[in-house]
Amino acid sequence: FCMMEVDGAEGEGASRGAEEVTGCSDRDRLTAELEFVQLLANPQYLLYLAQNKYFADDAFINYLRYLTYWREPQYAKLVIFPQCLFFLDQLQRKEFRDLLVNGTFIEWLHQQQYYFWCTHREDKPAGLTAKAEDAPPPQAN
Repeated sequence: FCMMEVDGAEGEGASRGAEEVTGCSDRDRLTAELEFVQLLANPQYLLYLAQNKYFADDAFINYLRYLTYWREPQYAKLVIFPQCLFFLDQLQRKEFRDLLVNGTFIEWLHQQQYYFWCTHREDKPAGLTAKAEDAPPPQAN
């Protein structure tokens, strides 16, 4: 998928130029990057990347650094599996990447993730579980 960032691109002509450079449209690139970032929520996929030496490739590490733009609110709202953003942050650290070749560590990550998924809804404040129709109308300024 498309891995290049185009700086300073503006307008329709620049969009066509970006497509020539990256090999895909901005929309296709965004979709591919979103799909890839969300795969990072899967500890087994992280193990695959580690076992296949992706984390030894400086270009791949630079790509992971580039993908941190997904933490920005305008992009993060598109993410379905928010734990991928946690793992994206952790992948910026070599110490974490080095641990990913250890199957025991991967199993531990999976267990922690499962525990979080089982319990996180219980920890939400009561206001977050209320129905929209129960909310008071917005105050006029």
